[in-house]
Order: sequence, then C-alpha cells, then structure tokens
Amino acid sequence: MDEFKIRFNKLLVNKFGIHPNQIRPEANFTKDLGADMLDMVELMLEFENEFNIAIPDNEAEKLNTIGQAETYIRDMIKNTDS
Repeated sequence: MDEFKIRFNKLLVNKFGIHPNQIRPEANFTKDLGADMLDMVELMLEFENEFNIAIPDNEAEKLNTIGQAETYIRDMIKNTDS
C-alpha cells in the first residue's frame, strides 16, 4: 500500500470509527458511513490539511464515495506536483 493510501485510509478510520476493511471505493459517505453535511465539511478540511490541497465547495459536493474522493485527491496532488 502506498503512502497516500495509508494516510487517506487513516483519516477515514479516525473520522468515521470504521474498520479498515470497510474502506471500499464504492462505499458512499452518507449512505454507508453515516456522514452528515458537517462530517463531510470536516472531512474535506482534513483532506486539505493532510494533503496540502484546496478542494473547492462545488467539487467537494461531487465526492460521494470513497473512490471518488481518492481519485480526486490523487489527481489534485499530481497536478500540484507537476
């Protein structure tokens, strides 16, 4: 597992109190993990702080699953590094 995935998963485990086995790309933040709007805002802030990126509100609203968030953040990091 790469460093990004370890850090990403750790945030999810800490935020939602879930077992790492529950981290699946198709898992929906609200339906599967029980996140409400405040949880999502806090999670996006944690992602921004952890990975030193900025996630615009209009983009954050589109991140409904773990897989979508992971792909988006990886792309943001890649674009920042280039």
